[in-house]
Amino acid sequence: MAGQLVEEVVGRLEEDGYATIPGAIDRDQVAWARSELEALVASTPEGRDDFEGHRTRRVYGLFGKTRSLDDLAVHPVVLGVLDRVLGHYQLSAPTGISIGPGETAQALHPDDAIYPLPRPHAELVVNVMWPLQDFTSVNGATRIVPGSHRWTVERPSPDTETITVELAAGTALIYTGSVWHGGGANDSDGNRLGVVLHYAVSWLRPVENHVLVVPPAAASGLSERLQELLGYNIHPPFIGYVDGRHPRKLIDEVDAQVRV
Repeated sequence: MAGQLVEEVVGRLEEDGYATIPGAIDRDQVAWARSELEALVASTPEGRDDFEGHRTRRVYGLFGKTRSLDDLAVHPVVLGVLDRVLGHYQLSAPTGISIGPGETAQALHPDDAIYPLPRPHAELVVNVMWPLQDFTSVNGATRIVPGSHRWTVERPSPDTETITVELAAGTALIYTGSVWHGGGANDSDGNRLGVVLHYAVSWLRPVENHVLVVPPAAASGLSERLQELLGYNIHPPFIGYVDGRHPRKLIDEVDAQVRV
């Protein structure tokens, strides 16, 4: 069943640049993550520019601040899709996003534009948006230009058609880093809270330096797969070593000291 779903999602990504997985996590997972993120948002300043959003709060360094997202990062269907689309990858820019009332629509953009490679190119980035409450056209659901992952020199204009991807809490929205998209305007009287987990091929430098956010002592108790996604891994043949060794050796040393 999971394999069939992976195939369906990969097909939608190839066709439209985005896909959804309804009911990817249950109510308890949503509630835990929402409670943790709301506490973090409360002490987070609003954005510094139009892109971050002047009425939007963005929580960085997530895996150094909460364990409520660990299972989301290694969701089996998501990883199955990433295996097919990216091959060898790790987390890049995970961010909690709370779009506040009165926020304007974010400018459309592709997330892989930070890497100076000409289009078209193989997919470098895949993102997963996890809504922690229902996303609607009123409270700022993500807007996407379907098929724009195939653009080369094209750019959106004021007349470019977008679709607003309304999502129930717990539904995962997966989209490629090459598709043009942006957060919507929040015309409601409440915040729109979600978490976006960015993954990038592991031969690229990730946006966030995860091994400083989650140093070896903190990574020690995490699952091996999450450790790998946070950078304690090697891209074959040897990109990412530490003093000529696999970076997991640093975690092994922490574990050994604990057992002494």
